[in-house]
Amino acid sequence: MANYRKILVAYDGSASAKNALAVAADIAKKDKCWIKVLAVVPDYQGDLDLIGVSNIKETIEGPGQKLLTEAKQLAEGHGVHVYTNLEQGEPYERIVQVAAEEKCDLIVMGRSGLSHLERTLMGGVTARVIGHTDKNVLIVPEDAGLDFRRVLVAADGSENSAAAVRHAVAVARDHGSGLAAVSVVHTDEEMIALAPEHIQHLSDQARNNLQDVVEICDAEGVAVETFVREGEPHEEITKVAKEIGASVIVMGTHGRKGLGRLLMGSVTERTIGYAPCPVLI
Repeated sequence: MANYRKILVAYDGSASAKNALAVAADIAKKDKCWIKVLAVVPDYQGDLDLIGVSNIKETIEGPGQKLLTEAKQLAEGHGVHVYTNLEQGEPYERIVQVAAEEKCDLIVMGRSGLSHLERTLMGGVTARVIGHTDKNVLIVPEDAGLDFRRVLVAADGSENSAAAVRHAVAVARDHGSGLAAVSVVHTDEEMIALAPEHIQHLSDQARNNLQDVVEICDAEGVAVETFVREGEPHEEITKVAKEIGASVIVMGTHGRKGLGRLLMGSVTERTIGYAPCPVLI
């Protein structure tokens, strides 16, 4: 993973978090960067008069310290040393804040197996971290590793998508990877029936988006394969990923404010939920 110097791994002891730590360790060994592992425990919500202060600290922090000890042992098994941090509070807030304070370049998080509803509406810690941080975020499925044999980037013509394209091209160049780019025309049955001219216009726009990618790739000496698809964007992106055997999907996310940061049903979050491989945001 080119140019990353500091990685923050969010660790909760789950199988997906252990896999995320293993992936981060692999990145660290290849790129000679360091890792901070973060565990977050809840604030104490009970009555302070009913428990001793020392017991409060032990009760709250004990499980977190055990997680960090476990993470250190796992990291050592992968041949890397990690620094650790234990925080109290709302998990996504602490992850975002520690990443900013430590000047981390990348946040790595695991993705467990999800139900259909969870895949469609990712309202948990991951979505909130993505909504509030300005760092790159790598989401790793529980049973997936990370390599750069085949990089797929989603291009929609937006500013954040353009940043994702530039990053994907740099990764493909630095790793000698195959690169593919997909631009999806969002259609449904009603639009297909009533507005075929509009779909054609959007398809032309999608091809223009991909032409911009081709020009960037040409300038960097990177070969690229392009795809224009019609349908639900997250479905088409993940379909292409499966068809070409993508090892990682790179995409941008759009700026959000207020409630939009919390209710995240966007293409990005749905792609994360259904992707067969890691997704780099």
